[in-house]
Amino acid sequence: MKNHPSTATRAAKGARSQVRIIGGRWRGRKLQFTEVAGLRPTGDRIRETLFNWLTPWLGGARCLDLFAGSGALGIEALSRGAAEVTLIEKHPQAAENLRGNCVQLKADDARIIQADTLVWLANSSPDQPFDIVFLDPPFSSDLLQPCCELMQKPGLLATGSLIYLETDRYQPLPEISPTWELLREKTAGQVSYRLYRVS
Repeated sequence: MKNHPSTATRAAKGARSQVRIIGGRWRGRKLQFTEVAGLRPTGDRIRETLFNWLTPWLGGARCLDLFAGSGALGIEALSRGAAEVTLIEKHPQAAENLRGNCVQLKADDARIIQADTLVWLANSSPDQPFDIVFLDPPFSSDLLQPCCELMQKPGLLATGSLIYLETDRYQPLPEISPTWELLREKTAGQVSYRLYRVS
């Protein structure tokens, strides 16, 4: 039996990997990405559940993927009928991979921004509020709480907007705004995931 290198070792070597789009117009297409520290694509099973939850709201939605990584969430949303998606990714190689994948898919409604998520949130002024936000930072980071606070900025979210939050199952939840209503929650393995609606 071969010894498989650890995730950290593979990331350090810039190993190539891929994740499959599981629904919509690009169903079965694969997104190529370089393994970098903290990049952890949301698994197929969780994505299937999440997008079943989101189906009533996805058509024509404006989506924001705050820690885009492989693009598994944002590009899946676009595949399933979202009107546009803004993908924020700090790591230069990961952002370059996102651009390459979107070119191959001819995903003209995807906007890739290489930026620190907290800096972008603090300084962004979108023309219209986002309908769906994916918040899935690296589990080892302390980014959830500041992200949740910065998302209270006027103009980023509208009443009825949806927020997807993915965490380690043992990670304490950040302080959630009283205007965020919990719609769904589930745990799969080491991952807890929740869907909120801004009320």
